Amino acid sequence: MNTPREIFRNLRAPVIGAPMFLVSGPELVIEQCKAGIVGAFPALNARPQEQLEAWLTQIETALARQRSENPGAKVAPYAVNLIVNPANKRLEQDFEVCVRHKVPIIITSLHAPTAIAKRVHDYGGIVFHDVVRVRHAEKALEAGVDGIILVCAGAGGHAGRINPFALTNEIRRMFDGPLVLAGAITDGAGVLAAQAMGCDAAYMGTRFIATTESLAVEHYKQMLVDSNAEDIVYTPFFSGVHGSYLKPSIRNAGLDPDNLPVQSGEDKLQYRSRDERPKTWKDIWGAGQGVGNIDSIVPARELVDRIVREYEAARKALC
Repeated sequence: MNTPREIFRNLRAPVIGAPMFLVSGPELVIEQCKAGIVGAFPALNARPQEQLEAWLTQIETALARQRSENPGAKVAPYAVNLIVNPANKRLEQDFEVCVRHKVPIIITSLHAPTAIAKRVHDYGGIVFHDVVRVRHAEKALEAGVDGIILVCAGAGGHAGRINPFALTNEIRRMFDGPLVLAGAITDGAGVLAAQAMGCDAAYMGTRFIATTESLAVEHYKQMLVDSNAEDIVYTPFFSGVHGSYLKPSIRNAGLDPDNLPVQSGEDKLQYRSRDERPKTWKDIWGAGQGVGNIDSIVPARELVDRIVREYEAARKALC
């Protein structure tokens, strides 16, 4: 297996398609990798759990065929995201499937992946870890990860609060290895900006929700096209952890996105049962502040081609 930096150099643009809960599936990952960027999905998206084996086989078969039929093409490796948390009852089972398939890149979230990193390294794989603050990065590096993903202010999903300039600089003081930047990056110029800041690659999620291959429903995709940065609300109300969500989806659930309760207790929600509450990610849709740069729903390959053109144009403009 190549090192992370060798992998990024071999991509058409240094981009990882971020794994998104209930959005990223094998079709999107395959098209991202065939187009020359790393595609990723959360293991938890494969349901039931037995489906994970089939998804990995589908991805590996499609990418092997692409390499065989197009020997000169830049076909990227794929990644699987694992939630390292006691609440994830599937973690051990999902990880064993990933080890059996020798998944090239494992992206871990939440707890430091000490045991996971060692076993992935044993078969020659690479481990990246999501962080929103310096202390999380310190723990991940102690666990032996190969690179850090900085989930900064403006990112979709469970994003951090720290400005990307600040977090990048602070982590660069303690780590000279691969860094990947997440937070409102939607085009090739943003990818180059991440590199200029000292990162090795960009982590792009929200822009890939609005692709034909994503698992998102069509109304979700169109809502991204119709929204801008002011339509994003950052709140812990829905999951207990701060996240970035689309205001229109909150309104559709019968709530006022500009006046959400500070606490998410039973008395505040005013639902008769838990089943009546809007479900985070299924009913309340996540997105980053880069939505204002999304103007169409396109195939993933077309989007990657556009990002590559924008990236090269931005490089030429600076030089």
